[in-house]
Amino acid sequence: MRILTAAAGLALLLGTSLGAAAADVYAPYDPNPAPPAPAAFDYGDTDLVIFLGIGGTVTPQYDGADDYELSPRPIINVEYLSIPGIGAFGGKDGLGFSIGPSFGYVGERDASDFDGLDGLDDVDDTYELGVRAGYEWDHAEIYGAVRYAFGGADGVVGDIGANLISRPTERLVLKAGPTASFASSDYMDAYFGVTTSESFNTGGRLEPYDPDGGFKSVGVAASARYEVYTDWFVDADASYARLIGDAKDSPIVEAGDANQFTFGLGVSKRFSLDLW
Repeated sequence: MRILTAAAGLALLLGTSLGAAAADVYAPYDPNPAPPAPAAFDYGDTDLVIFLGIGGTVTPQYDGADDYELSPRPIINVEYLSIPGIGAFGGKDGLGFSIGPSFGYVGERDASDFDGLDGLDDVDDTYELGVRAGYEWDHAEIYGAVRYAFGGADGVVGDIGANLISRPTERLVLKAGPTASFASSDYMDAYFGVTTSESFNTGGRLEPYDPDGGFKSVGVAASARYEVYTDWFVDADASYARLIGDAKDSPIVEAGDANQFTFGLGVSKRFSLDLW
């Protein structure tokens, strides 16, 4: 039921985005209307424009799980940054090249909490810290992020993607497009590997497995941001990812589900700061 709820949210958000994009193309009363211009912001001498907020996300209980849980998540997005002597990243209208921090967090995986993992070693909380960069045009964007993971799992993780963008109104921005994630072998081993002793502890239910690094998943994601009041926004996002490669072949995933859904909702505020 939780999977169906997440899938329904994804389908609804994608349908809204695609429907809005189609409405931008033409209407019966005007065969060639001009596309709406992106909302323009005058930040003056501002050096930093950043979105900060909080939300909740429905995600699988662990990578490859077929059950879901609700957890809090921070919203941190650097839209514009100007550094004296170096230059500016991102446009003051939100377009162009942007760069900012990228964070990730994976909660502790206590094997005894899940019937399918009973017998495996626990994995402590994992923290991910890195950088995200992207380039946005009026109606499209590309992006990528890379993070170093430490704690329960060590290694490098990241994701890449692209989006089509629709702006039905000055207050609403819709995005949808393909995504892919990757991870190093150490990270993959922590969440998808099974040692010989762990296999023995499961009574042979999970066979020994030593995954390599590489692409972890491919999928599609969609998001919506609506400005409900000046500089205050409601953010919604949904995604579907299919575990691939060595991740999909893990006996942990075979006992769960390679299809992974997420759905998030939050509130954020745009801050414009004069730093220098």
